[in-house]
Amino acid sequence: MDYYVRFDWAMKRLLRDKTNYVVLEGLLSTLLEKQIKIEKILESESNQEDEDDKRNRVDVLASDEKGILYIIEVQNNSELSYFQRMLFGTSRLICDYMQRGDNYDKVKKIYSINIVYFNLGKGEDYVYHGTTEFRGIHNGDILNLSPYQMERYNAKDIRDLYPEYFILKVDKFNEVAKTPLQEWIQFLKNGEVKDNPLAPGLEQAKKVMRYDSLSLEDRRKYDRSMMNKFSAQNVMETAYIEGRGEGLKDGRKEGHKEGLQQGLKQGKEEGLKQGKEEGLQQGLKQGKEEGLKQGLQQGKEEEKLANAKALKDNGVPVELIAKSLNLAEEIVNNL
Repeated sequence: MDYYVRFDWAMKRLLRDKTNYVVLEGLLSTLLEKQIKIEKILESESNQEDEDDKRNRVDVLASDEKGILYIIEVQNNSELSYFQRMLFGTSRLICDYMQRGDNYDKVKKIYSINIVYFNLGKGEDYVYHGTTEFRGIHNGDILNLSPYQMERYNAKDIRDLYPEYFILKVDKFNEVAKTPLQEWIQFLKNGEVKDNPLAPGLEQAKKVMRYDSLSLEDRRKYDRSMMNKFSAQNVMETAYIEGRGEGLKDGRKEGHKEGLQQGLKQGKEEGLKQGKEEGLQQGLKQGKEEGLKQGLQQGKEEEKLANAKALKDNGVPVELIAKSLNLAEEIVNNL
């Protein structure tokens, strides 16, 4: 089985050669669905070659015969602010290629091609395309160029004047490659190229990027580059594991403290609730007993008065009734 060097390493050393432009042209033509002809590879501060480069990204800046700029960037490790960096990259290029006093119609059209090997954002597709449009907030219509602007700027839509972004989340691709774009994604993901590929540029990529086709010096440089990347990645993973361990330790300690406080609070609340319930039950019981006692007492008093009235009605003297039933004579007289 043929072994191919990584695409990001090839971009730094092999694909900048004019004879190999066909590889990048094939990728761009497949992605943009139009024929792209690279005129030259441009240098910028971010894509200069470094023998001991341990960064997890690499980019190439190219221009075509119409002066359109293409920045192709490969990002290996996760970066939270990658979306903002994409915007910064295109904005910086616009400024870099504007001369003081230039009219705004000199602003360059830019395509930002981002090949990422981590789960950027939240989405399930493996290729995303971002453009700029202006939509009416009341009726939803799209703002378009005037006929004169179309002719002057050789553009059909406003989006043709603004940077466009492509994000290739290659690790999301888990299909059988059937289209030219899928063949490119598969190659970027694991270096696999089927026989007689449909995608332009891949046949040349198979020849240029085969490890055994490299010179001994390039093999040495490639091996050293891979060792640097794996070492840098290992350092990052180790830092993550150690940081996670410390975080778990501190988290348990803090969690125990917070749990104790929460437990005390919850226990107090449950205790108050239970106390209220028990107090209510006890109050009901006590009230029932006192009510029964009071009812019995009231019943006896009423029975005593009834007996006193009966004796009075039968002619028994009031003094005798009051003395025998332990009642006041005034009460007996009022019966």
